[in-house]
Order: sequence, then structure tokens, then C-alpha cells
Amino acid sequence: MITSLAFLNGVDPWIFVFSFITVGATIGMGFWSARQSKTASDFFVAGRSVSVGWNASAISGEYLSAASFMGIAGMVMSSGYDALWYPVCYACGYLFLLLFIAGPLRRFGAYTIPDFAEGRFDSALFRKIAVVFVLFIGFFYTMPQMKGAGTTLAYIFPGMPYWAGVLLVGAVITLNVALGGMKGITLVQAVQYWAKMFAISVPVFVFFSVYGAYGSHLGANARPIAEPAPMVQTVERKPLVEKAPADQSWIAPFGPLTTKAAKAAGLTAEQAKPYSLLYTYSLIMALVCGTAGLPHILVRFYTNPDGMAAKRTTMWVMILIGIFYVFPPVFGVIGRNLMPELYTGLAGIKGTDAVVLKLPTLLSQRYGVLGSILSGITCAGAFAAFMSTFSGLLVSMTGALAHDVYGRMLRPKSTPAERMKAFKIAAILIGGVSILLGTQVENLQINFMVGQAFAIAAASYFPLLFMSVWWRGMTMKGAATGMLGGGLAALACTTIINLSDLKHVDLAGFWIAHPLARILCEQPAIWTVPLAIGLMIVVSKLTSRDIPQDIRMKMLVLHAPEKLGLKQEYIQDHAAGSGH
Repeated sequence: MITSLAFLNGVDPWIFVFSFITVGATIGMGFWSARQSKTASDFFVAGRSVSVGWNASAISGEYLSAASFMGIAGMVMSSGYDALWYPVCYACGYLFLLLFIAGPLRRFGAYTIPDFAEGRFDSALFRKIAVVFVLFIGFFYTMPQMKGAGTTLAYIFPGMPYWAGVLLVGAVITLNVALGGMKGITLVQAVQYWAKMFAISVPVFVFFSVYGAYGSHLGANARPIAEPAPMVQTVERKPLVEKAPADQSWIAPFGPLTTKAAKAAGLTAEQAKPYSLLYTYSLIMALVCGTAGLPHILVRFYTNPDGMAAKRTTMWVMILIGIFYVFPPVFGVIGRNLMPELYTGLAGIKGTDAVVLKLPTLLSQRYGVLGSILSGITCAGAFAAFMSTFSGLLVSMTGALAHDVYGRMLRPKSTPAERMKAFKIAAILIGGVSILLGTQVENLQINFMVGQAFAIAAASYFPLLFMSVWWRGMTMKGAATGMLGGGLAALACTTIINLSDLKHVDLAGFWIAHPLARILCEQPAIWTVPLAIGLMIVVSKLTSRDIPQDIRMKMLVLHAPEKLGLKQEYIQDHAAGSGH
């Protein structure tokens, strides 16, 4: 029966079965959850009734995107030591959230971050500015998810065009979100976290038992291979290809990732060190601060019953994603040794992002079905990765359109039923745009694109939330100026880099002559985050007369424990699905 499913040439039946089960289960849970979503509150914040355990699993499932499941392994394989900053900082960003933002944000009791922006500063204009950045960050983050979808489908179905995979996955997730909103995807994302955890960890233990432990693969191409231990099967080590970094630079603190601009400019290793440090510090700032500024993650805290539950949820998210991030780098290390053809694209998929999908096929050569089953498991995990993250992004952006644009700006007197209808229409619109953008980024690296989304979030939403929550002297003009200044600067830099890397704009000569400009443009957080905060402080001081009159009460609501009875939901009109 299983073999009969290989209805297309080159399609592994086990990979097809596991991937089909994942997609089918996602759609099934979406339809089941849709029946539970009956009010506007269900669609936007899951009725504010999600428990700590479910929410931690759901946030982890949403956060562990294609960049985490596929991109980290691919970047470790291509860039080595420096790429480890990605998993470390992805996890560390939640410490910022735990300490400074999660609790106060939930206590304010909004539906979206633009709700918070308007409520904190009593400004409908600021809501409009905040909505724009929800869309900017969201679309930049959807592109790597779509790249993961296209790459995975092209691997499962050899010969399938990249764009077809993007279209198929995008359509499935758009349907799920349109059906059930936030409540509809919470169960899906929670289950998908555990599916990803299983899919990324089990193959690693199998690889260790078959090909040796993690350390045995370092330098394996540069020295004779020791006699393997009994019962441990090995494959022939392949020589490193020309595009693969040598061991010495691959395990060095400043390797191919951070020295790219300096090497292109012809600088020596000693001359390149300051540039590498600058790149590293800027990357760390983008990932840590960006995590605390991602709208689709922040909106999740509004689904908790209260601020204490939001903080407990954040702590558990740190634990869950920290455990997950132990495993992807192992794929990169082993893949560098055993599948060097991925450096050249000879394996049929462009770049090293496919190492998580391709590596288990080596076991097929020796163990047949076992390798196919493991390949199926990793493909199912990849599906869960980009589907769960795209779901969260779609809910975040759709909520911005349906709740903030339609329900608060265009038709503030609309009924809950009308807003729910607007949510479904907006989901289809946003999903279509995301699919279109995803078809354009086949040649960009997944983790690199995610880093750009983090840089924009770090320079816009992070300063807004951090300063608004902890500084009572902030004014609307100061917040808006800083958010626009830092956010638009980061957005301009990332757009220029993408246009250059995709060859739409020829800036190769300029980058070679100006390596510092390349780094500051590729990793702009190191100057855009201070720019945003500096503008907020200066402009707020100059406009101090505009500080909201009830700022003391607002700060109490943000920081006082719920037991004092000061908590008040900023958005209450849909709490029970009633009208205004």
C-alpha cells in the first residue's frame, strides 16, 4: 500500500506519507478549532483563556520557524561558529521579554500592539503608524517561511517548481487562519511544537549511533579517519568542495559570516577583526531586541488570563526553545562532513538550507526504509515549522487590518460579526501578498531574511514597548519619531541589501570599496536601535507638555500586581462577543 503512493517519479513514499499527515492534521485541527471560535475575542486573542502550558507550547511552535528548523543548520554548515549566535540570541531574547515587557503588556489588556500604542498615548494617529510596522515586519518574516515551503516541496516532489510549493502551503495556512483566527491556530501551533521537537531530535540520536558523535566530524576531512568502533557504520568521507570553508576558518570566532564584507574588500585577517566585531555585536542586538519586538509573538501574551500567567508562559518558552536549539547545529556539523555537495547545489536544492531534509537520505543507502522514515519525519517537522510561524504572522497582520484599520479607523461602529467577516477577508488578502513575495526570494538564505525582520522589529517595536512601559516621560511625538526614524532606517537598509543580493541593483563595486557601509546596511541594529531610543528621548523632552494627563494611572495599570485590583482591559467591547 505504501509503495503505491509513490505516484510520481522520484517521490519517496514515506516522505510523502509523513508530510501528508502533517498537512492533513493541520487542516483537520483548523476545522475543529474553527467551530470553537464564535466571538471576535476568540479570533483576536483566543478569548484570553489560554493556559500557561498550552500558550508556552503555542508560542514556541510559532517562534520555531523555518529559520530555526532548517536555517540554523544550513547557516552552521555554511558559516560555522559565527552562526551559533542565531540560536543563542533567539532564546536570549525571551529573557528581555520576561524581565521587561511580557507582564506589563498583558496587564494593559489590548488586542494588538497598535491598541497598546493608541491607549498608552491617547493618539489615534499613533495607531496608524504602529499598524504600518506590523505589516512591514510581518511581510519580511513571511518571506523566509515561504522559502522554506518552496524548498521542502521541491525536495519532496522532484521537478515541482519552487513557486508551486509556496502557493500550496500558503493557501493551506491562509484557509486555516481565515476559519478560526487566534483560537483556531493555538491548538495547531502547540501540537506543532512537539512535532518539531520530535522531528529535529530523533534523527540526531540516530546519526550519533551510526556515524559517530558530534566531535568526531570536526576535521574529519583533513586527517585520516580512525578505525570505527564495532557496530558503528560509517560512510566514505568526501573531500571538501571549493565553496566549503576550511576547518580553521569554519570553527573560528570570526568566520565566513562576519568576515564576508572585509574579505571582499581585500582586507587582511587582522584588518578584518574590527569589522567582524561590529557585525557580531549588531547581529546580537538585532536578534535579542528583535525578539522582544515581534508583533506576532507579543500579541500572544494577550491570550493569557493575566500578567503573572504571561510571565510564567515566557519562562517556559525559554526552556522549550532552548532545548530545541541544541539540535539544529548538529545537522550543520555532520552535513558539512557527509554532504559537501550541498555547498555547490549539486544535490538538487540550492544552498545548505536543505541539510536537515537531505541528511537522513544517507541512511537510506544502508538501511533502506529507516532512512526514508527519518526523511519523512524531518520533512514533516519542516512543514510544521513554516506552517505554524506563517499562521502566527498571518493572524498578527490580519488582526492589524481587521481590528485596527477596519474596526478602529474605517468603521469604529461596526459590530463584532462585521469585524469577524473583515478578519476572514483580510486573511485572504494578506495570505495572497505573502505568497507573491515568497516566490521572489528563492535565492536568499532563510536565516539571513529572518535576521532582517528582527532588525526592523528591534529598531521599531522594541524601543516603543520598552520605553513606553518603563519611562513615564515619553510622549506620543517622541515615540512616533523614534519608531519611524529607527524603523524606516532599518527597513531601507534591508531593502537595499535584498535588491543588491537578488541582482536587481548592482552595488557589488560599492560594497567592495566600502565594507563598513556593507556591514552597517546588512546589520543595521547597532545604529538604528540607539537612533530610535535617542530620538524618543530628545523629542519627548522637547514636547514634555504633551505627556498624557493620566500617565500615573497608566503606569500603575502596567506594573501593579493584579491582586491590587487595578487591572483594566483596554479593549473590552468584544470580550463577550457583544456589541458596543
